[in-house]
Amino acid sequence: MLLEFLYSKIHRATVTDANLNYVGSITIDEDILDKAKMKEGQKVDVLNINNGERLQTYIIAGKRGSKVFCLNGAAARKAEVGDKIIIVAYALMTQEEADKFKPSIVQLNDKNEVV
Repeated sequence: MLLEFLYSKIHRATVTDANLNYVGSITIDEDILDKAKMKEGQKVDVLNINNGERLQTYIIAGKRGSKVFCLNGAAARKAEVGDKIIIVAYALMTQEEADKFKPSIVQLNDKNEVV
């Protein structure tokens, strides 16, 4: 049996942009994606700490070193620039795999730098 477990999390990212006139998704600095072991196209939950909004979308890799966290398309209505968000990815695992697995947790400061 497969169960869904936390795979990785980016904690307390600051929204840098919201682009309503885009197809959809969340753009994230590729350096931060690497640290979180997340991939472009991966499904994620975005949790807005400021207003309690939660949404599912997929990742677009942003420019390395840009520290960008941009909600695109309809997701842009769920956050404002400056809001703090958590990005969460999950993976299907057997209980045995989960017992050995350690999720990647990336904590950011107010400038979207890894702490």
